Amino acid sequence: MTSVKSLNKWANAHTYYFIDILRIALGVFLFIKGINFISQTETLIALIKPLEGYGGTMFTVHYVAFAHLIGGVLIAVGLLTRWAIIVQLPIILGAIAINFIGVMQPGRLLEASIVLILSLFFLFYGSGKHSMDYSMKMQQ
Repeated sequence: MTSVKSLNKWANAHTYYFIDILRIALGVFLFIKGINFISQTETLIALIKPLEGYGGTMFTVHYVAFAHLIGGVLIAVGLLTRWAIIVQLPIILGAIAINFIGVMQPGRLLEASIVLILSLFFLFYGSGKHSMDYSMKMQQ
């Protein structure tokens, strides 16, 4: 049995509504962040200003917004949760790193740290029993 299958089996046996609510909240939070980045592109550009000399600023702006929008929806409904979180991890790690490269903003550092902890948890836990992944698996 593969490690992902064994993780899914364990997660499905140890499922709680509170964990599902956390997954949904994480997805909704990321989706709202994506909307904020689209509606306030200059804010995102200001956030990544310390990385300006490394190139790809506009690519980064579009990647972050798109990844948060699509990934947030996927995480909230529990579809391809691990893949969606893998796409989020570079963004979240970047959000933490920017606080050490640029101006330290403790509120944003705390926010990014909480999102990182939740993301790492769901990377291993998966989407759980109350998700689209589980529903689709049961219909097979």
